[in-house]
Amino acid sequence: MMNYIWGAMILVSLIVSIFNGNCGETVNAGLTAAKNSVGTVMSFAGILCMWSGIMRIAEDGGISAALSKLLSPVMKRIFPKIPPDSEAMRCITMNVTANLLGMGNAATPLGLSAMSKLDEMNGSGEYASDEMCCFTVLNTAALTIIPSTIISLRAAAGSADPFEITAPVWISSIVSVTTALCAVKLFIFMGAKVRARAALRRKDHALDK
Repeated sequence: MMNYIWGAMILVSLIVSIFNGNCGETVNAGLTAAKNSVGTVMSFAGILCMWSGIMRIAEDGGISAALSKLLSPVMKRIFPKIPPDSEAMRCITMNVTANLLGMGNAATPLGLSAMSKLDEMNGSGEYASDEMCCFTVLNTAALTIIPSTIISLRAAAGSADPFEITAPVWISSIVSVTTALCAVKLFIFMGAKVRARAALRRKDHALDK
């Protein structure tokens, strides 16, 4: 779908530039932007590799395992129906830990594994379980201690202080995670109430018969 959207935008811009008589400037601007993007990607890649190395050292040094153990009581409260010693809980905790450390590349496969395990617990049903919805929200509104990707982008763009956004990122991510979890828990609670009333009505209907 995105390919069609981008293709349409390019086509429309070319058509408009032809009618405005500045097709040459439009093409040159596109070529210049393409050349600049390569330089940006290369500078960003170096910074990202450095941060990935630091994160790997933290992982091998046991920081990830320590954070995972520290988060275990919190995960038990967020996912009370998932056994604490299950593979699903392990993947969820490691996914949250990877997001905390800004290791998006490591968080993605762990998130996919966690969702696969939750789907198995759900019996591969047609609808997502409450735990699957809760994990999706938690993973999307991820809390990050070290926003390495944004820091790398700011450094590649020539920012005087790439780390300046760290505190705002902490505040915004804490607010977003708290709001998202409260919202999903509220919807889960309301859904349970609706299902309970529906089951009661079915039971009363069966008794009337």
